[in-house]
Amino acid sequence: MTWKIALVALALAVPLAAQQSDTMHHPMMGAGPGMMMDNPMMERMGPSMMRLMLNTPQHLLARKDALGLTPDQVGRLAALRDGAKTARDAALAEAETHVKELEQVANAAKADTAALKTHFQAAHNAMGKAHWTMLASSAQARAVLTDAQRAKVQMWADSMQAWMQQHQRMMNPARP
Repeated sequence: MTWKIALVALALAVPLAAQQSDTMHHPMMGAGPGMMMDNPMMERMGPSMMRLMLNTPQHLLARKDALGLTPDQVGRLAALRDGAKTARDAALAEAETHVKELEQVANAAKADTAALKTHFQAAHNAMGKAHWTMLASSAQARAVLTDAQRAKVQMWADSMQAWMQQHQRMMNPARP
């Protein structure tokens, strides 16, 4: 794989890294000082994305005891999780197909930039479908919770955000 294709694949894959596991990960975790969190847009998106990730069906199910989920809630969240996984997997497979096509076009002696653009946009759109699946399932899963359960998830999000801000200040003390 050429470095250009690797860069495109990384750019397409990184935003979904947090969705690939049933454990709670913030998309910026693991990025050292001076990495993505130096990007003001990422700093603004981080807290919102973290809150969304806490409401995905798989994260809520992983904390069913702490949230006191009822059997009905567990069933509804499991159905949301399974449907979202199916849709996400299909979108990721579509993206992978286009990334492979992109790689083939880029590795040609004389790359066809129109074909590169077509496959890049198709891969990007497929990744957008995968993101949308996560957003939609998070909103639907949040609606399954009671007000008290939503408040508990909000408290977890607030505490994670405070930890992230403190960690960022410790790792980069020169920043205001």
